[in-house]
Amino acid sequence: MITVSENAKQHALNLMKNENRPEGTFIRVGVEGGGCSGLSYKLEFDTEKRDGDQVFEDKGIKITVDKKSFLYLIGTELDYTGGLNGKGFVFNNPNASRTCGCGESFSV
Repeated sequence: MITVSENAKQHALNLMKNENRPEGTFIRVGVEGGGCSGLSYKLEFDTEKRDGDQVFEDKGIKITVDKKSFLYLIGTELDYTGGLNGKGFVFNNPNASRTCGCGESFSV
């Protein structure tokens, strides 16, 4: 399962409202090759499910992930931080054995 922190929930809802996203919009997360640690996170809004998608709902936020990416993201929490090192959505991924300094890529 992929979960959402309360902070991430609030920021996602605010973004969807501010961007006038249609009813049924969800967060699509994924993994692709690249980044300084080997794998990079993907995060975007979407409205269309694809074959093989895994769908989760936590705190009223729907999250969709493709089957391949899910293997790397099992147990991950989507969070939002506003600290001194920058602000934005972050992935708290228990499967990552190494992450880069910016938190945008990882390896397993």
